[in-house]
Amino acid sequence: MEVQSAIYTGWRHVFKLDPDREISDDRLDAICMSGTDAVIVGGSTGVTFDNTVDLMSRIRRYEVPCALEVSNEEAAVPGFDHYFIPLVLNTDKAEWLAGRQIQALRKFGAFIPWESTSAEGYLILNEDAQAAKLTGAQAGLDPESVAAHIYMADRLMHLPVIYMEYSGRFGDMELVKKALRLVTGARLFYGGGIDDAEKAKQAAAAAHTVIVGNVIYDDLDAALSTVEAVRTTATPIL
Repeated sequence: MEVQSAIYTGWRHVFKLDPDREISDDRLDAICMSGTDAVIVGGSTGVTFDNTVDLMSRIRRYEVPCALEVSNEEAAVPGFDHYFIPLVLNTDKAEWLAGRQIQALRKFGAFIPWESTSAEGYLILNEDAQAAKLTGAQAGLDPESVAAHIYMADRLMHLPVIYMEYSGRFGDMELVKKALRLVTGARLFYGGGIDDAEKAKQAAAAAHTVIVGNVIYDDLDAALSTVEAVRTTATPIL
């Protein structure tokens, strides 16, 4: 299991930027200077080496930590502070759990900065999300099934990060809290539907780390309000 000094273990609020979506310099400046703990770069589709390099180079003008979620091998760009390798836990399509990852490791395994790379176990819980459709995720899990996936990821696989992703919809915070009570070593990330300060507070009370994404492109002021909302919400204590 990873030591708890990893860069992301202190993150409470994170903005997530999609290389396939346009963002102006002014908007990016506001995001990177907002006081967020980090910026994660990643997306489900349309992520290429070129658009990832371009976004990274723009973020690198700022001091905010910047991580890459490596969704495909073409977007494996050097120069980030940390790398997350997603493993979709709730799919029966093996390519999203080990297939694509093994293929990439055959090419790049000897060059990966392992000391700054972490596996990231995804639970995709919105059946309408693009990521769910792409990966064939079985999103309609009942609480017992979610618990079983948490046990597998945290206690059997010893994954350092578990990401409960509702992508485009605000999730069930009681279910997220239950998942948080079950983890023993993993950092629990939550993302999905956070489009105002109140939802950010609810998520911050239910998970270790809150990921804010789509609202950046829809309502910048609302996105920025989530930073202080998370910062002033007590970290969940188990």
